[in-house]
Amino acid sequence: MGAMSTDSPVLLLAPRVNETGLRLRTAAGLRGLRAFTATSWRAPRELLGAAVHVYGGPLFGDAVGRELGLALLEPSEDWLARLPFTLTGRRVSATTLAEARSLRGPAFVKPPTDKLFAARVYPDGGALPGPELLDGDTAVLVSEVVRFRAEYRLFVLDGTVRAGSRYAVDGELSVAPLEGEEAEVLAFTGDVLAASASYAPLPSAAVVDVGRTEDGWAVIEANAAWASGGYAADSDAVLDVVLRSAGPDARLPTADRPFRRAPAEVVR
Repeated sequence: MGAMSTDSPVLLLAPRVNETGLRLRTAAGLRGLRAFTATSWRAPRELLGAAVHVYGGPLFGDAVGRELGLALLEPSEDWLARLPFTLTGRRVSATTLAEARSLRGPAFVKPPTDKLFAARVYPDGGALPGPELLDGDTAVLVSEVVRFRAEYRLFVLDGTVRAGSRYAVDGELSVAPLEGEEAEVLAFTGDVLAASASYAPLPSAAVVDVGRTEDGWAVIEANAAWASGGYAADSDAVLDVVLRSAGPDARLPTADRPFRRAPAEVVR
């Protein structure tokens, strides 16, 4: 089978399609966009030369991105740490795993992008993965411990929220449309996006998670839209954000070039 035409956009889904992927595939079909579910972690040869957009996890994106000439957008690793305390509601630092291993008290520690180890509250630095598992120069985010009463995901395109969903209550999965909570969620997220433009710019397409604590509202994190679950968000709007977040590098706007993911080497 020959390669597809460059004017034939395709949504490429990872072999293990999750619920969001299924919804995106349906949304793509309804607007006349072809969807292709990969059968392996190799770039399908029939897609070479096509205008491919991808949805899947970071490992899948890395596996197919280079061959297909994709630009996978993701927020900078220190995005959260660069925001003011009034928005984060806690002290956050971007550091290394070696530095984090010296922590003497509890802290929430996570990798900024890839899930190299569990993002959770660690009692101290000694509980983090040791040097036999991960290099000390591995980037991490370390933050004070806060409890989020409710958590929300917003899909952002060109600085505007296009879709959103609640996804957790008191740390437990609880998916629901925004509905009655929409005004507060959107108002706070608008403040986050306005501040982000000055302190820590985002790519034109991204996901921002915010939450309600006992003391008010706070940013949780920002992530790559092409690797994020949509929960109860409108699938058609989510698709718009996903398409922008992972598409042909040759069509990438100049402003988004600093946010291109550097693909890891994939061992097959």
